Amino acid sequence: MHRRRSLVLAPMACTFIALTADAVLAQRIDYPHARVENVTDQIHGVSIADPYRWLEDSDAAEVAKWTDRQNALTRFFLDPFTTERAALTSRLKQLYSAPSVSTPRIVDNRYFYTRREGDQNQPVVYVKVGSYGAAPHVAIDPNEFSAAGTIALDWWFPAPDGRLIAYGRSAGGSEKSTLYIRDVDAGKDLELAIPHTRASSVAWDADSRGFHYIRYPIPGTVPAGDENYYRRVHYHKLGTDWKQDPQFFGEGRPKEEWVGINNSVDNRFQFMFRSLDWMKNDLFIRRNGESEFRPIAVGLQGRFAGATLGDKLFITTDYEAPRQRVLVTDANNPAPENWKELIPQQAGVIQSLTVVGGKLVLSLIEDAHSRLMIYNTDGTLDRAVKLPKIGSVTGVNGHPDRPELYFGFDSFAYPPAVMRYHVAQRRFEVVEKTSLRIDFGRFVTKQIWFTSQDGTRLPMSIVHGEDLKFNRRNPTILYGYGGFGANLLPSFSNSLIPWLERGGVYALVHLRGGGEFGAEWHAAGRLGQKQNVFDDMIAAAEKLIAEGYTDPEHLAARGRSNGGLLMGAMMVQRPDLFKAIHCAVPLLDMLRYHNFSIARLWIPEYGSAENADQFKWLYEYSPYHHVEPGVHYPAILFTTAESDSRVAPMHARKMAARMQAATASSNPILLWVETQAGHGAGKPVSKRIESAVDYLIFFMWQLGMIDADA
Repeated sequence: MHRRRSLVLAPMACTFIALTADAVLAQRIDYPHARVENVTDQIHGVSIADPYRWLEDSDAAEVAKWTDRQNALTRFFLDPFTTERAALTSRLKQLYSAPSVSTPRIVDNRYFYTRREGDQNQPVVYVKVGSYGAAPHVAIDPNEFSAAGTIALDWWFPAPDGRLIAYGRSAGGSEKSTLYIRDVDAGKDLELAIPHTRASSVAWDADSRGFHYIRYPIPGTVPAGDENYYRRVHYHKLGTDWKQDPQFFGEGRPKEEWVGINNSVDNRFQFMFRSLDWMKNDLFIRRNGESEFRPIAVGLQGRFAGATLGDKLFITTDYEAPRQRVLVTDANNPAPENWKELIPQQAGVIQSLTVVGGKLVLSLIEDAHSRLMIYNTDGTLDRAVKLPKIGSVTGVNGHPDRPELYFGFDSFAYPPAVMRYHVAQRRFEVVEKTSLRIDFGRFVTKQIWFTSQDGTRLPMSIVHGEDLKFNRRNPTILYGYGGFGANLLPSFSNSLIPWLERGGVYALVHLRGGGEFGAEWHAAGRLGQKQNVFDDMIAAAEKLIAEGYTDPEHLAARGRSNGGLLMGAMMVQRPDLFKAIHCAVPLLDMLRYHNFSIARLWIPEYGSAENADQFKWLYEYSPYHHVEPGVHYPAILFTTAESDSRVAPMHARKMAARMQAATASSNPILLWVETQAGHGAGKPVSKRIESAVDYLIFFMWQLGMIDADA
C-alpha cells in the first residue's frame, strides 16, 4: 500500500507535525479552522444557510490568512513526492519546449501567426511577407512584457494593410486588457493605450487609419460591479485622444448584452453581432466605410455567422436547423425574405464556414470528431479533405481570392500540426508539426458508446497504452465539461503524455450541454435540464467500471470552470464512485454565483435564484448546498486563482471549508489558490507546468501509483 501523509495544523502557530504512516491512516486531518457564521437567506420562502459567507470577501485579511494556511496544507501534502515531481517537471519541460505554431491569418500580402518554443512562457506573433515560405519576423513578443511571463497577449487584429496590429494585454491572468497599437515594420507601439478593453474585437477601417473596438465603462461612471458589464462599441481615429472616442453602439441596450464587431476576411465588409443568450444572436452587416449596418437576422431563435465572397453573403445558422445549415443572399440586401438555402443540415454539426480560393470550406463535427468538407459556391459538394486520423480540426484560415487553405489538426496521439491544402490543385501537405520524442504507436485510441439514465446514447473517447490489461484496477482519469455548447474533441495535451506513459487511462466524455451534436444537444444540458449532464457523467464512470477499465478505488475525475461545477455535482451526488477529484476554477454556489464578476452573463445557461422557478432547479443540484456531514467524500483538490475575473475564487474557498468540516473520511480535501494567475487564458508555460504536476501528483498519489519520498 502506498504511504499517506497527514498533519495537525495548530490553529495559531500553523505548526506542521508529521505523523508516522500507520498513525496517519487512523486519523483525520486537522484542517485550518474556518469559523461558522449564522447566515440564513430567505429565498422564495426557503431558508438557506450559508455558514461560510465570510469567505466570499477576497479583500479581507481574515480570508487571506485562511487561504495562506490552506495553501500551506496543500503544499505539505503534494511537495514530498520530490522524485516524481522532478521527473514530471522534467518531462513536461521537454514536451513544452517543442515548437507550437498556429495557423496563419492572411492579411494583404502578409501571413501572421504565433509560435512558442523552448522555455518561452508566451507565444510570439510572427509575420511573413509575400508568402508563407518567406523568412519570419517578430511582430509582437509578449515574453518582453514581463520577466515571469505573467503579462499575456489576450487578442490581436492586424489592420487591412498589415502594417499595424491592434492588440490587448493583461496582467496576472486577469484578462482585463489594455489596447495597444503595434507598428509592425518599426517593431514598436504607437503612443496609445486604451484601458477597459477586455475580450475586445476590432474592426479596422479599410484605410487602416481608424477602428471600431469594444470598451467597458470607466470605473466610477457606473455602479460598483457594473464595470464588468455595459460592453459597448466605440470608434477610435489614430492620432486622437481615446477619452474622446465616440460610442458607436450600445446606448440603452441591456447591460448584460454581449456585442462584437469584426471585418470580413477580405476587409470589404464588417459584421456586428449582439446576444443576450448563448443559443441565439442578432447579426448585422455593412460595407467597410458605410455608416449604417443592415440587419441580417434580428430576434430569431438561432445563432448566425457570416462570410462573404464578392457581394455574396453566406450565412451559417442553426435557425430551424439544430445542426446548422448554410444560406446565401446578397450582402447588400440580406433580409430573411432574400435568403436561399444553399447547403442543408448535415449528419454532422457545422462549426464554421471559410471562403478560400472561391470555395466554401466547412468544418464539421460528426460523432464527436472533426471533418473538413469543400463545397462549390452553388452548394454542390466538391470533396472531403482526408484527415490524418480521428481528431480535432482547429484554426481554419484562408482568403477568398487565394487557393491556400490552412488548418490545425491534432488528436490524443497526434501532436498539433499546421496543414496546407491547395483547393484548386487538391494538393495536401504538413507545413508545421510538433516534433516530440514519443512513440505514439504504443497508444490506443478508441470511441465507445454508452447509455445515460434516461436512455440517451453518448460517446466517450478513450486513450491508453497498447499493453493495457483490463484488470478493473487501471488508474483512470475521466474528464468532462457539458455546457455552453462547447465541444470536447480528441486533442493533444502535453500533461496527458506523462499519465499515459505511466500506464494511466484517459477518457473524455461528450456530455449533453456541449455542442457535439448541435443545438438540441446543448439545450438538453442547460437551465432546468442541467441534471442530465451529471447523469451522463455518472453513466460514463459506471461504463468504464463495467467494461473492466477500472474500479471506484482507481477512478479519478477532473473538470474546470463549468466542468468544475460538474465535479462539484459528482462529489456530492456520487461520492462512492470516485477515489479522487480535481475541481478547477469551479462554480459551486449556484444560488449566489450571478452576484460575482461577470457571472450574470451565464444566467441564460444556468438560470438565476432571483427567479422562483429557476431557483428550484438550481437549489436541487447546487453542490455547495448538498454537502452533508458524516459522508465519506473522495479525495478532492480544489484549485482556483486570485486574479480569476470569470469565476470568483469564493466558490472553491466556501466549498473546501464546508467539505473539510463535513467529511467523515481520511481522504484529503485540499485547496490551492494560485497567485498571479486567473481563469487560465494567457497562463505562462511555467505556471501551466506547475499546475499539471500538482494534479498529476495528486491523482497518482491517491490512485496508488506513487509513494512519498522517505
